Amino acid sequence: MTAIKVGIIIGSLAKASINRKLAGALEKLAPEGMSFSEITISGLPLYSYDYDSDYPAEGRALKAEIEAADAILIVTPEYNRSIPGGLKNALDWASRPWGTNSFNGKPVAVIGTSPGAIGTAVAQAALRPVLGFLNTIQMNQIEAYIQFKPDMIDGQGAFTNPETAKFLSGFLESFQSFVANHKA
Repeated sequence: MTAIKVGIIIGSLAKASINRKLAGALEKLAPEGMSFSEITISGLPLYSYDYDSDYPAEGRALKAEIEAADAILIVTPEYNRSIPGGLKNALDWASRPWGTNSFNGKPVAVIGTSPGAIGTAVAQAALRPVLGFLNTIQMNQIEAYIQFKPDMIDGQGAFTNPETAKFLSGFLESFQSFVANHKA
């Protein structure tokens, strides 16, 4: 299988985010031939079409990183039964100016964690129509709504429960196959 470069977008802007911890632990589980690179969204100003004629460096960098990746993995929390504002802002920046959508045709998977029993199911459901409009190629199975528990990830950033690690390894292997099929 050819090497796959995955850009990770973490929906939370918080440095100590449990979704940032999840992303780090997922990276440790990555199958051979899959590499990760975080695409930072925290420095973006709020999007306005006023920027379209003179796109700022932060917006150009975001677009370039998305375009350089073979696929995107969005690791997001759920805020108020939806996606975080920072994540939506990044999606808007990446898809603008009109006609320069950096997500067009890009394979994307979504995962997230929260302390609640249903993980980030509602946020993911809210995110999928946006990704559809951006013309991404979405991995719809395996779905991964992870309930975060304080001992889920150890001090070295690894999953403590072998069943959780096995499930998430399967998620990443499915994503790798999904991306490889679309690259072919």
